[in-house]
Amino acid sequence: MSDTIITYAIPFFLLLILAEVIYSNLHDLDLYHGKDTFASLVMGLGSVLISIGVKFIAFAGFSFLYQFALFDIGYQWWAWLILIFADDFTFYVHHRASHSVRLLWAAHVNHHSSKRMNLGTALRQSWTELFYKYVWWIWLPLLGFPPIMVLTMISINLIYQFWIHTETIGKLGPIEWLFNTPSHHRVHHATNIKYLDRNHAGMFIIWDRLFGTFVEEDENEQPDYGIRGPHPTYNPFHIATHAFIDLWRDIRQPNPLWVKLRYIFMPPGWSPDGSTLTTNQLREGVNKGLISADA
Repeated sequence: MSDTIITYAIPFFLLLILAEVIYSNLHDLDLYHGKDTFASLVMGLGSVLISIGVKFIAFAGFSFLYQFALFDIGYQWWAWLILIFADDFTFYVHHRASHSVRLLWAAHVNHHSSKRMNLGTALRQSWTELFYKYVWWIWLPLLGFPPIMVLTMISINLIYQFWIHTETIGKLGPIEWLFNTPSHHRVHHATNIKYLDRNHAGMFIIWDRLFGTFVEEDENEQPDYGIRGPHPTYNPFHIATHAFIDLWRDIRQPNPLWVKLRYIFMPPGWSPDGSTLTTNQLREGVNKGLISADA
């Protein structure tokens, strides 16, 4: 059922991308670049194909765990309501970890690798992340939510996040307090030091507000999209693997084991000699006046 929802959504995704391309051309916004969009579409197609097999495995694993559920929750309307928030909180934790642990970032970074923010970028999904992401959701079938219900909600959350990848929609007033919006998500995709590793929400921005990772889009500071450091080529295979190659290159350096392990589990940018910096180190440098906020 969850894969069926995504399959039905794909034609609407493509139509909306086409509409945004036309809108961009009519208003000379230059939102799209041919090779960049093609790379995003190939990444999206690869993600869909990989997820077909992976979701069968996830369903089997969830079904096994469901035998030991603490509660028999079922499919009542109120269960769906609770699950919306439980799923989104899980996504927040998983997403925040993907920005905090370099090994996980190596799998997630491809989604941030485009220098443009458009609906096509929403389809630039990770291939490798799919092989482990469902581990974060195992507590839900153990709690008592039916496996197909959990997987369906994961798909609904993913579909919701499509529309927030755009520059064509401004701020949305009171909606911004509760929901993740294009304005909030533009911050998330930005490389500005002020915006780095902020607004990890899926559907609801409340988690970022509660746990101190929320930053509002500043009309005086235009988001600069992409990743810090060299960008990958438009080759989808390079996009999917370049961060793992860089990580392996660092691990292979003649360092003690504890340094190799820190390269894997510390935040992106960590280095033993400070030659590269994490997000927190960059912000500390800005606060101390050692680094320009525009760096």
